[in-house]
Amino acid sequence: MLPGPLERMRGERKDSSVPESSPETHIIDYRAAEHLLAARDPRGAVKLLDSVIAAHPENTAARLLRARAFFASAQLRSAELEFQLVLEREPDNAFAHFALARTYERAARGDRAKRHFRLAAALDPKPEYLAAARFDADE
Repeated sequence: MLPGPLERMRGERKDSSVPESSPETHIIDYRAAEHLLAARDPRGAVKLLDSVIAAHPENTAARLLRARAFFASAQLRSAELEFQLVLEREPDNAFAHFALARTYERAARGDRAKRHFRLAAALDPKPEYLAAARFDADE
């Protein structure tokens, strides 16, 4: 039997002959990380996502989820770097622009936040993005 995501997160394994990771365990870990983040355990989510990203560094969804977990755990520099990496790969990702802007805003870097709020709103005119972009505010 493969170890579950919580056992892997804690470093526990039921059988040392079972490989630590496989494509199936990465999917399970990703889904478990989503649940941990929703349950307000972002550090647990990061631990699970580290192995997923180590095995699949090109996986933008996993990187975006890890960026959100970093943000939720107030690891702002790590969140910033991860959101930037997502945007290098997907420059039209409105959510990543918005989340990066929130990260800058939380780090008291409003000058950098403004640009990304506006990019998010331009890419996807959701009311939340438009309100944050403050297009009607004075320059």
